[in-house]
Amino acid sequence: MVNEKELKGTTTIGLVCNEGIVLASESRATMGFFIASKDAKKIYQIDDLVGMTTAGSVGDAQQLVKVMQVESKLYKMRRQESMTIKGIVSLLSNVLASNRYYPLMVQLIVGGVDKTGPSLYSLDAMGGQLDETTAVSTGSGSPIAYGILEDRYKKDMSIDDGVDLAIRALHNVVKRDAASGNGIKVVKITNEGYSEVDDALVDEKRKSFKDAL
Repeated sequence: MVNEKELKGTTTIGLVCNEGIVLASESRATMGFFIASKDAKKIYQIDDLVGMTTAGSVGDAQQLVKVMQVESKLYKMRRQESMTIKGIVSLLSNVLASNRYYPLMVQLIVGGVDKTGPSLYSLDAMGGQLDETTAVSTGSGSPIAYGILEDRYKKDMSIDDGVDLAIRALHNVVKRDAASGNGIKVVKITNEGYSEVDDALVDEKRKSFKDAL
């Protein structure tokens, strides 16, 4: 039986757009040179308007997802309001830092919309990198993704343009990075809600990028 804690290999992307946040990932999980899964889930909903992408050890990532989902629900029950994005990130950072002697081997992107607007953060396995960002990628294919993001990302781009850019970047990643591949999943988070982009639309976009960077 495959140990989920050992499944690795991924590329994830987070973008801040004028209407909200775009989170995206490909769907391959690897064990060394072995493709262990072609449909690995790497984007999770943490709260009504908050999502998190995961890269690294699948078991560690899923543990963190469950912890943060429960903590967000408990906070809402006690306070009758959702935790801010900064609050979720700070709590997540503390959880990661408290395990520094037996680190959870993950790279995380947390993004969402709260009363201050859209915000996006990236965290490493020790809970570091708490600075807010606008465009970020994690995982084995992130150097390739950054080549596309740094060239094409613009502040205040529409969320539809952000979806296009995330798909374009991941489309090129899966052509170059052996640990990334198969399908592409995209999530949009706005004041109106958390929604997954239809797979058919993603596939249509990928076809249009076939011969272009």
